Amino acid sequence: MFNIILHQPEIPPNTGNIIRLCANTGFQLHLVKPLGFPLQDKQLLRAGLDYHEFAHIEVHDSWMDCSQHLQGHRIFAVTTKGKQRYDTVKYVAGDVFVFGAESCGLPLHVLNTFPESRRIRIPMVEISRSLNLSNAVAIVAYEAWRQAGFPSGQ
Repeated sequence: MFNIILHQPEIPPNTGNIIRLCANTGFQLHLVKPLGFPLQDKQLLRAGLDYHEFAHIEVHDSWMDCSQHLQGHRIFAVTTKGKQRYDTVKYVAGDVFVFGAESCGLPLHVLNTFPESRRIRIPMVEISRSLNLSNAVAIVAYEAWRQAGFPSGQ
């Protein structure tokens, strides 16, 4: 299926919502340390409800470890700095979507590893800075899953 990477997420309820999304879509979730919370955080667990057991989650010690683990996959940075809209790309199973921390997005040393063609953005009105992380993940995830024909979906 597809993969979601959260690079150093900071807000437990956002990650909990994304765990629930991944459980319901069959996406694999990758978390890159440091995390802004313990994985047993009450807010994280509450937001994810009882879906944690149905989600496939891997924790990586660094961006380098995570990117090497997913080597061979197409990896897209989802960023407000992207020039290409997320809905103009033709996704294929195995594609990977990387999202940065809530307060600062992807750091430049990570973003600079992506060519322009792999930096995608979600349209917003000009005065906006960013969307909520779990909302942004849902928007991109459902577009990729839709393009794949919603395999395993009902």
